[in-house]
Amino acid sequence: MGTLTPFVVPLEDAGGPNAVRCGNKAAALAAMIGAGMRVPGGICVTVDAYGAFLDRSGLREKLAIELGRKAYGDMRWEEMWDASLRIRSLFAGEPVPPEVAAAVGEGLSSRCERESVAVRSSSTVEDSGAASFAGLHESYVNVVGIEEVLDRVRLVWASLWSDAAIHYALELGLDVETSAMAVIVQDFVVGRASGVAFGVDPGDRSRAVVEAVPGLNQGLVDGEIEPDRWFLDRATGAIVDQRIVRRNEMIVPGRRGTRRGRIDRADADAPLLGDDDVAVLFAAMEKVRSLFGAPQDMEWTIVGKDIHLLQSRPITAGDAADGNERRVWDLGLRRSWESLRLLGERLEGELVPAMIREADRFAERNPASLPDGALAEEIGKRRAAVDRWKRTYWDEFIPFAHAVRLFGEVYNERMRPVDPFAFVDLLATGRLASVERNDALEEIAAILRSRPEAAGASSDGELDGRVDAFLEKHAGFSCEFGACENARGAILALAREMAAGPPLRPAAAVTDLPRLESSFVDSFDEADREFARGMLDLARRAYRLRDDDNVLLGRIESQLERAENESRRRLGGRCGEDRACGNAEETMAARIFPAGAAPAGNAAGERKDDEAPVRMRARQLRGQPAGRGIARGPARVVLSAADLFAVRRGEVLVCDSIDPNMTFVVPIVAAIVERRGGMLVHGAIVAREYGIPCVTGVAAATERIETGDFLTVDGYLGVVFVRRPAKDLDSKATGNDFH
Repeated sequence: MGTLTPFVVPLEDAGGPNAVRCGNKAAALAAMIGAGMRVPGGICVTVDAYGAFLDRSGLREKLAIELGRKAYGDMRWEEMWDASLRIRSLFAGEPVPPEVAAAVGEGLSSRCERESVAVRSSSTVEDSGAASFAGLHESYVNVVGIEEVLDRVRLVWASLWSDAAIHYALELGLDVETSAMAVIVQDFVVGRASGVAFGVDPGDRSRAVVEAVPGLNQGLVDGEIEPDRWFLDRATGAIVDQRIVRRNEMIVPGRRGTRRGRIDRADADAPLLGDDDVAVLFAAMEKVRSLFGAPQDMEWTIVGKDIHLLQSRPITAGDAADGNERRVWDLGLRRSWESLRLLGERLEGELVPAMIREADRFAERNPASLPDGALAEEIGKRRAAVDRWKRTYWDEFIPFAHAVRLFGEVYNERMRPVDPFAFVDLLATGRLASVERNDALEEIAAILRSRPEAAGASSDGELDGRVDAFLEKHAGFSCEFGACENARGAILALAREMAAGPPLRPAAAVTDLPRLESSFVDSFDEADREFARGMLDLARRAYRLRDDDNVLLGRIESQLERAENESRRRLGGRCGEDRACGNAEETMAARIFPAGAAPAGNAAGERKDDEAPVRMRARQLRGQPAGRGIARGPARVVLSAADLFAVRRGEVLVCDSIDPNMTFVVPIVAAIVERRGGMLVHGAIVAREYGIPCVTGVAAATERIETGDFLTVDGYLGVVFVRRPAKDLDSKATGNDFH
């Protein structure tokens, strides 16, 4: 049967000449239908519909702007997540063109026999022999009614630019003009068990593998439900091994979409498939292998004894074999809710207390009291601890931040806010460690604000008590920005700068937080509302820890700096430039140098004059919006810890990235501009706590902006406008301070 319209093709006709318009997944289903296999009927919404949607809505240009904010090679995982959330929101806010909606409605009425349908992706590049894109694009099941179908079609279109898909798409050289997404709309079949079957086991090519979960396949695809597994001899189909797991939950159809269902205790340990079921699946695997000429990754569901095939794709080489370690690591950050829950328990129950204990132990051991040999040994221990905790930070703390992103995706899909980052208002409910530290500094500033003479007094009981209390609670803080030797003086200098203005005020709390919480939780079926509350709680903990973890790591790093500073003080001229003794090995080696000698070579990080970067003179810089508001002020470019002392109230802080040793200046600046990007970088988190505009992800920010430039920072659009001082312009300048 022929094409219904340019926008919709019957699923059985999605192959052959229509394959280029329907994508590889739809074409594979059409081939299986033609071979007599049991495949749910449906339609394919073609790439022509996707193109019409982009062109009618103006999204093609908006996509180009979003994806052109920064070169892919310079983007961090957080920036990809944020870009994906913004793109998803753009798609959800635009109506489907009327002619496309009409074609989809006609196709549903003529091709789908069931009331509810499944909506699945069929990108023009996924499910190919070169790149599977498995699990990177969205699928929805139990979708009812034309309006819901059109809404899910838009979300599937948007998933062409999910954070994970951006990795693949940009690596393959695809862009807004060449990438396209078709969408499959099929009858929704509910089986007693569902799963995937691999025609070849990646770990043992002599075997095939069948995985099964009770109910719907979403539990397996999302990693929420552990599957039973059968390992089969590829030549005969004989079962050579099986692993049956105990489960308490399954994914089942809800009122709309899916929900979690309980499994009867009597069935919790029972295998999901009998030997005859496995044999039928092996026969289906062999049939699709013969049809496509290669082993397949096949998704299925079983109703009674009948196998329904939902999709089939070639088995491609694993990510680890393609040499792209960055993508492998970034994609590994994507976790299921259950894995995030377990990770959170480990972080909060084990790792955070261990970091605090280690920092406390180092703080109690004063480097100044140690003889030279013991000091060198202590530096080695502290360096090893810093290295160990940095690895733990990357391997375990950073992945926990995915709970925030995952919550944002769920919240935006259900609540459809105008601001794609409105969900952050629900998360910023706990006191951050960096904010608590700033509050303690503000208490000192309050004394100086009311009694300025206290700063110059040889002794002031109230002021001395506050400073002592600060030093005791926030041990090592002064070392974090290079002022270990005069900790009291450094803290008083900070407090004086704070005292020069009004008291610091955190941003006003969200007044309708209870209503926002209730609206989110009530959007779930009653049976899933406890799970929704758990998602919200986990996301809040991850949001708080995203900032606190760096404060904890900074405490350990500051204790290393404390010991190295003591070593530099003793070594004096024997070490030459300070940076030459910047690590434990060099410090210990320097102990045997004669006075005045230094290790060979230039100090680490030294740059010759002719290697200085060229400063580009852009007037408008693009980044990513990370803190709401618009602010203006002179730029203060911070390249090192020493530059922090020059920051003044009302300036715009411009830096590579804000880490815990810099958050104390956030409350006094007018705005923040960072090279690093993302809603969850530490500067953005703290900026939102104080209601300060923030733009992140500005490429080469510290090279394209100079101290003294006058900046307008738009935290809504993610744009920084730059005006140069008149003295930096050509001789025809009019004499105004800024142009």
